[in-house]
Amino acid sequence: MQETIVQELLCFGMAAGGGNPALVIQQDHSSAEQRQLFARDQRKPACVFIDCSGDGVIVLDYFYPHMRSSLCLHATLAAARVLLSPQRPELQVRTAMRGQPLMLILQDGEVFIQLTPQAVPEVSIPPELPGRLLAAPDIVLASPPVIASVGSPKLLLEVADSATLQALTPDLQAIADWGKQHGVSGCYAWCRRQDGALEGRNLNHLDQAAEDGATGVAAGALTVHLQTGISLYQGANVGTPCLLRTQLRDESILIGGKTEFA
Repeated sequence: MQETIVQELLCFGMAAGGGNPALVIQQDHSSAEQRQLFARDQRKPACVFIDCSGDGVIVLDYFYPHMRSSLCLHATLAAARVLLSPQRPELQVRTAMRGQPLMLILQDGEVFIQLTPQAVPEVSIPPELPGRLLAAPDIVLASPPVIASVGSPKLLLEVADSATLQALTPDLQAIADWGKQHGVSGCYAWCRRQDGALEGRNLNHLDQAAEDGATGVAAGALTVHLQTGISLYQGANVGTPCLLRTQLRDESILIGGKTEFA
């Protein structure tokens, strides 16, 4: 039996040696329970296992330390860096949990993921909900809250500015409970910067110390919502400054950023 290969990559970093870590695991034949234990023990933001289905399509199986995930785009970016080459600049894959098709693309030395908007659960958002989840009952959002998805639905909450964004101390238990009840993968609080870019924070881990440095599914959800390509800054507040870039291509969305082997 071939030996399991584990590689660590850094995704969406703004400088060499920076970015959101992900482990890419190949030639692994363990069960989902064993993979979950592995991901928990590694204490990396995400692990992606590369499998091959019976019909020959490559399947990506995602695990966070605390749960299996239907889609993790920074881990997908890491897998794309491992799988693509100038000889194979495009590759169709699918996700393990939901069979969602993804196109991996190598373009001008950078990797991108091409995917399409996904249906979102029909959820009523009462006026007091954002303030309750953000533990800021008097907060005034800059636009109405909305749920959007490229495979992992996010409640998008636009706040006034970067200072407001970074000062948030949300009720993480309330976010987790509400998200579980309605099939939504946490909140993504975001704002518009004066330079035209966006800035955001992903609020869906019960442990505040586990806040994500880069959230590709949120960048995709914002692109669906705003109907334009974006530059999205995230992670400086957790010591992992990242930049995510998206483009609209017909009915699809491209999500990419800097990716390197650790």
